[in-house]
Amino acid sequence: MNTKTLNEVSKFLSYVLRHEPQAIGLNLDSEGWADVESLIAGAAKDGRILDIGLIQAVVSSSDKKRFSISDDGLRIRAVQGHSSASVSLQHVKKEPPEFLYHGTATRFLESIRQQGLIAGSRHHVHLSQDITTAITVGQRYGKPVVLKIEALRMHLEGFEFFQAENGVWLTACVATRFLNHNNDDL
Repeated sequence: MNTKTLNEVSKFLSYVLRHEPQAIGLNLDSEGWADVESLIAGAAKDGRILDIGLIQAVVSSSDKKRFSISDDGLRIRAVQGHSSASVSLQHVKKEPPEFLYHGTATRFLESIRQQGLIAGSRHHVHLSQDITTAITVGQRYGKPVVLKIEALRMHLEGFEFFQAENGVWLTACVATRFLNHNNDDL
């Protein structure tokens, strides 16, 4: 299986399992699960040829572990990053480490200075536990910058944190007062 094919299928799965399941007539339950056979049939109607082997290859080869297949192998879901109103994953609340990081592009810094980090169309702001991952995320949007978040202080002040199956930390928003203001970019 070539990397280009896996990347293309991963992007397609992200699109339909996170944002637009209705684009291929797919139904997600409240936890984001979709029937694999319905996914394959919906993709075929959209002109995409998927099979269980290809789907499993995408799930197992994803370094970010974006997707999960149910124990019985009949259902699939994105583990975080949803904007679909029908999905409301029930993540377990968890105490975060002292600091978490958010990768973004320098072109978003002015907006972040004004309003902090907001989820936008997603259900949560995504944070990582290491700077390297945050840099990689930021590079997808332009010249990367990493913001250091005072996560434990946020938690102690009543903000809730969750951790997705793939290790991504989630929270509703990050107010500017919790962004590390020693960062030269802020």
